[in-house]
Amino acid sequence: MLAAWRKPRALLWTAVTVVALGFLVALEIAARHYGVRGPISNQVREVIFAPKSGPLLYACMALMMVVLTWRQRFIAVGAAVSIDVVFALVRWVCDARMGFGNGALWVVLVCGVLAFTHRTGRERVLLLKGVGLGLLLVAGRKTGDAWLLITWKTRPTVLDQYVATADQALGNPSWLVGRMVRATDPISGHVLGWVYGQLAVAAVIFTLYQLRNVASEHRFPSHHLVRTFMVIGLLGPGIYMLFPVVGPIFAYGADGGHWAVANLWPNTAPPLDPPQRMPFDDITPRNCMPSLHTAWATAIFIHSRRGPRVLRFAGTFWLIATLAATLGFGYHYGADIVAGVVFAVTIEAALRAPERGWDRSRIQLVAYGTAVFAAFLVAYRYLPEQMADFPWLFGPLLVLAMLSVIYGYLRATRIWDAQPAPSLKPQAKPQPELV
Repeated sequence: MLAAWRKPRALLWTAVTVVALGFLVALEIAARHYGVRGPISNQVREVIFAPKSGPLLYACMALMMVVLTWRQRFIAVGAAVSIDVVFALVRWVCDARMGFGNGALWVVLVCGVLAFTHRTGRERVLLLKGVGLGLLLVAGRKTGDAWLLITWKTRPTVLDQYVATADQALGNPSWLVGRMVRATDPISGHVLGWVYGQLAVAAVIFTLYQLRNVASEHRFPSHHLVRTFMVIGLLGPGIYMLFPVVGPIFAYGADGGHWAVANLWPNTAPPLDPPQRMPFDDITPRNCMPSLHTAWATAIFIHSRRGPRVLRFAGTFWLIATLAATLGFGYHYGADIVAGVVFAVTIEAALRAPERGWDRSRIQLVAYGTAVFAAFLVAYRYLPEQMADFPWLFGPLLVLAMLSVIYGYLRATRIWDAQPAPSLKPQAKPQPELV
């Protein structure tokens, strides 16, 4: 029975790998069509040239090192730093753009080669999983960049007026938090800006705690934060294509230039005129609906609940600070935040406790979360004026719908944790009793 279960699982992962590679190739072709490098060529380029994000590459190496012993980790870090020093000296001599992170990428790639040449059996599989986990983080970032390029090249008009009108049912929270951030600047601006920009690094820190026993146990846990992060990043940009929104700082603020409705954010609430599609520039990402920063911060918060107290506090702080940053910097409307929470909780429900399979409770929860998320998008698009006219009705309805998804998730996971997972071990045949 165990072997029979492993075979379809291996086939499933093979299919997922093939689909992922095909997806990357398609994004590469699409990016090349618009005259820029795609995710594959960008990643290959960083083997030699200065990386876009050095901390991200070292975070990638840190994820890979969960499968190594402490001695091997020290060697890997030393090799990465040494390679970066050499690259820095060469760039300084050649007067090239400075940067770091190449060493970390080289170490990860070398470990992948060593897995094939110097490891066998379970050791090879474990090391390849570690390398794949690290590269997956970088590939997710490059894929996201390519997706954003496609959104602003293929969606010349945006739906900000619809979302801003619907957002009045929630009391225009972006305008309110934006004024609060400006009143407490520069302290709030620096703190929230750092939290907003280092979300991926925070995710790696929480993941490292979850994967702390991989090297000693020689296996990965059935579910961890990176899986949720990657699925959110994969599905989210697809919603951007269906519902292109640039955000209040661009559609109603100074950053939008002459494309903006007016310079209203954050001091003046948007007008209650009938909403319509509005043209926008071809360089601003349409990456607001849903708020993926909120979705990722929500995932961090959920996964931090099983950690020690310091991680639980950190997860709570990161969620609150991310919400304040997304609203206070004018990057998102309140409607984006509500949709982002439902989006994250639904995906986490689909991925949580994979050993239980797709039982009735999981199917119902995922279907309900998907229905609520779809209802949000339909309401934002086709009922914004009604939402603005009756905020006392639609505002609480939005919040209650979000809370109902959260409650359903808490209730389902409490049941999953209380009940033992189905055993995958073959049951022994009953033996005749000896008399």
